[in-house]
Amino acid sequence: MTEQNCLGQLCRGLSRRSFVGSAAALLSAPFVAKATAAWAQEKLAGSGEVVVFSYGGSFTQGVRKYVYEAFTKATGIAVVDVTGDFAEPQVKAMKEAGRMDWDLAFIDAQSYPAMSEAGMFEPIDYSWWDPESLVGVPAGNRLKDAAVAYRATTVLAYDARAFRDKQPKSWAEFWDVKSFRGPRGLASNVRHNVAFALLADGLPAADRWPLTEDKLDRAFKKLDQIKPHITKWWSAGGEPVQLLLNRELEMTSCGDNRALAAIRQGAPIRIVWDGGNLVYVYWAVLKGGPNTANAQKLIAFVNRAESAANFTLGTFLPGPNTNQLQHLPSDLLPLLNINQAIASAVVEQDSAWLANRRSDGKTNLDHLQERWLSWRAQ
Repeated sequence: MTEQNCLGQLCRGLSRRSFVGSAAALLSAPFVAKATAAWAQEKLAGSGEVVVFSYGGSFTQGVRKYVYEAFTKATGIAVVDVTGDFAEPQVKAMKEAGRMDWDLAFIDAQSYPAMSEAGMFEPIDYSWWDPESLVGVPAGNRLKDAAVAYRATTVLAYDARAFRDKQPKSWAEFWDVKSFRGPRGLASNVRHNVAFALLADGLPAADRWPLTEDKLDRAFKKLDQIKPHITKWWSAGGEPVQLLLNRELEMTSCGDNRALAAIRQGAPIRIVWDGGNLVYVYWAVLKGGPNTANAQKLIAFVNRAESAANFTLGTFLPGPNTNQLQHLPSDLLPLLNINQAIASAVVEQDSAWLANRRSDGKTNLDHLQERWLSWRAQ
């Protein structure tokens, strides 16, 4: 099992070599920052602005502080935020209206295929990227018309104050209401809950995808068992942490970034990574946007190792450049889903399967949502 059970200290999965390397990187951080600024000033300098979709709240505040301000200072290009819950509906509406007001957006992996096929995105101009970025960002994360922006994992989080003697270590124990008593929470998002139910029922994580009908039957049968014990079906990302801190919940599914932000502030929250549902979110330059060249420059900037590290510090959602680990605080490294020990414990969501269309014309995600809504209404 891979359980994150530490606050402000090194945990397993971090070698002495990694620690020493990280410490050295921190000592040289001012010089690295200067080098990054010089590179951006030389290659990415420009003028005007770039209009970027963001989620608002702490996410936008973090990206502004740790990435956008540095980008503007280095390049002279202003970043204008537009915020909302999801970008996809608004991007589609602007496409249909024939007027694209944004330049750059975060696009969920399951929405990407159809939007790409519809010609909504510009090809990513990788000639703006420096060699270090191209090496540090795996090729599979660099698509023709999108680049991975960050990795997010929905995990099991619990209140350490409620489990002093025996701590839950798996989703099977989340379902074990006799050995682990207390109020529980789950997201209103079906994808995560079906995945966790299958894990709790003994299905190996490697066999999770695709979600065939027999697996769905099995998952909903398992969800029947836990449904009476769920006191909160949360929908907003900040809810589970707050509910844990208020002692309204003792265990819940939770976004890893929200849990990590709380842990870094000293909250008595612990994470169980095993079987976590990992999803990718892409950067996409929107075709027809008013400042697409500046959008290309911003993507190139944020994928530098040092900028990627700053993005992680601002959001706790790591981008794909693994070289960023050299520029992050050593006590944060074992808390990130790009740490090898954690990466091997979580399961990547099959977003391509979710986006695939069935014989009835609906996507697999549509079908999943319909089954979920029907089950919730019972």
